[in-house]
Amino acid sequence: MADMTHAPARDRAEVAQAEATRGGVFFTPAVDIVETDKELALFAELPGVKPEDVSLRYENGELVLHAKVTPRTQAPQAWLLREYEQGDFYRAFRIHESIDAGKIAAEFKNGVLIVHLPKVEAAQPRQIAVKTQ
Repeated sequence: MADMTHAPARDRAEVAQAEATRGGVFFTPAVDIVETDKELALFAELPGVKPEDVSLRYENGELVLHAKVTPRTQAPQAWLLREYEQGDFYRAFRIHESIDAGKIAAEFKNGVLIVHLPKVEAAQPRQIAVKTQ
């Protein structure tokens, strides 16, 4: 596969993105995805989000994550330094049919959402015994 990091811009394919239709500020959470024989595990960083403010929805082969951040109270003093931006988190993932949608589960620990996407039985690898004669 060719390394596209050093290719001139004119040689790169343009990637079409959906038009944004949500108002306000939204951030894309950092995500790690790990695959095992039995499942995919998705880890999404959601700093400043309370567990009850996480919405995870599966519909038509798409997993949609939306997390609301409660705004911090404004201090009466002037800011000396302000680097932390406030806004909600949004991310959507296409889910392959090898995932058992009825068994998707999620948990929230220390600002990290962990989504378990179990594979259907037919997609899981299985060991086949080799017989000798």
